[in-house]
Amino acid sequence: MVQLVVEELGSVTFTEGATPEPGPGQLRVDVGAAGVNYVDGLLIQGRYQIKPPLPFTPGSEIAGTVSALGDGVSGFSVGDRILAMCGFGGFASQVVINADSAVPVPEKMDFARAATFTQSYCTALFALRDRVGLRPGETVLALGAGSGVGLAAVQVAVALGARVLAAASSPEKRDMSLAAGAEGVVDTASPDAVKAAARDFAAGGVDVVFDPVGGDLAPATLRALRDFGRYTVIGFTGGIPSVPLNQVLLRNRSVVGVDWGFWALTNPVKQRELLEDALALVADGRLDPVAPQERPLTEIEGALADLAARRVAGKIALIP
Repeated sequence: MVQLVVEELGSVTFTEGATPEPGPGQLRVDVGAAGVNYVDGLLIQGRYQIKPPLPFTPGSEIAGTVSALGDGVSGFSVGDRILAMCGFGGFASQVVINADSAVPVPEKMDFARAATFTQSYCTALFALRDRVGLRPGETVLALGAGSGVGLAAVQVAVALGARVLAAASSPEKRDMSLAAGAEGVVDTASPDAVKAAARDFAAGGVDVVFDPVGGDLAPATLRALRDFGRYTVIGFTGGIPSVPLNQVLLRNRSVVGVDWGFWALTNPVKQRELLEDALALVADGRLDPVAPQERPLTEIEGALADLAARRVAGKIALIP
């Protein structure tokens, strides 16, 4: 087995080891692809709120083929195609996971799409359906719409019957947003221009802002909400903003925090139901997961640098 190891914060090495054996209730998976996320870079640098003891192997999203079953495992067979959130250990050619974390991969999904699906699409569905109750006919301003979670938000909002204005930083990202189902797009270079575009898109302002960016976009787009509009706080790739609370009071707006990751860890049964709901949308054709960039696992550092610099349109799947 080949795996990426963080032996000291800020650097990675590759090691070869013995084939891991699954214990009771576990599966060994031959990794076909592993999703790489912005948070992986923070973990490697020691800048995330979760700080695993050294050494550790990052990588939380994987898809691959079951190659061995531990004692007591039922419902799976060697050769099954599965995806899973494994917490750590995904940046390797093989990984041992708990069997109850594995979910069958739909026939129409390849490993790269499957390995980059859970975090982005579950975040989007949890935020839009469960946290703000998005209704058919409502309007959504999706910020960071060229990112993995932003494109997922565009697709999920459309699947729920909403109209979407996508805000992204490059022509490539805006084109991907349109292909994902956005009705209109706007450049994020000027926060005021984004606010004006949102007000034009939905007379009186949009119903929901989906914001994984923060930074200077937050105060401006908060003002783009209509009466009883809902602002979803997803993340801060552009920095943690200062929000004028008078703009929350005005027009009875709401700001809604969305911490899908912690919720999923502490509610595993409900998370599995959420994931199954998202995969059902794929199965019936209402979601078509965006194909990620595919790169060799050995290019992890370049992938993380590109994600941190927001040069990536969509997501990246690492192939062992």
